[in-house]
Amino acid sequence: MSKSDAIQQLADEIVSASVCKELAEQATQLVMGDGNPDAEIVFIGEAPGKQEDIQGLPFVGASGRFLNEMLAAGGMKREDVYITNIVKYRPPNNRDPSPEEKRVFWPYLMRQLEIISPRVIITLGRHSGMCFIPDLHISRDHGRARHVKYNTHEFLVIPLYHPAAALYNGAMRQTLINDFLNAAIIAREMNQ
Repeated sequence: MSKSDAIQQLADEIVSASVCKELAEQATQLVMGDGNPDAEIVFIGEAPGKQEDIQGLPFVGASGRFLNEMLAAGGMKREDVYITNIVKYRPPNNRDPSPEEKRVFWPYLMRQLEIISPRVIITLGRHSGMCFIPDLHISRDHGRARHVKYNTHEFLVIPLYHPAAALYNGAMRQTLINDFLNAAIIAREMNQ
C-alpha cells in the first residue's frame, strides 16, 4: 500500500470512528493534510480555519500564503513537504482547539507521522509545539531544535511561531522568516 493510500485509509478511519463528533458535525469536511507523503519535513499547525475547512487543505488562507512565502524563501515548495494539523476538523469560530480535542486526535497524528516518517517536524504555533514539547514557551523556544521521542520514534522538532502571528503583528514577520530559514538549514543538514 502506498503512503498516500495509507493516509487516506487513516482519514477514512477518523470519519467512520466519529472522532470528535461535535467538531465533525459543524465542519464542512475532514482536513487530513497535503503535500508529499515521502517528505523529510512535516509542518504541523493546530487546526483548520475557515478557508481550510472549505477547501479541505491545510494552510490555504492568509496564514497559508505567508507559509508559502516562507517556503519559497527557504528554497522549498508545498510539494516538497507535508503539511497537516493536530486537530483535523475546524473548531467553531476559529477558536483554539481544546485540550480534549488535541488529546483525541494525537494518536491519529502519530500514525500519520509513522506513515510519512519525516526526519524533521516544524510545529507552527504554541498549540502544536506544546503537544511535542510540553514545557515549551514559544517566546523563548521558537526556532530552537529539540529531539523528541514518542514510543519508538524520535523526531527533531523545531517550534516556530504560527504564521498568523506575523499577520497580526508585523514586527513578528522577520522573526518568523529568520526562524524558518534557520529551520530549513537544520532540516537540510539532517537530510544529508
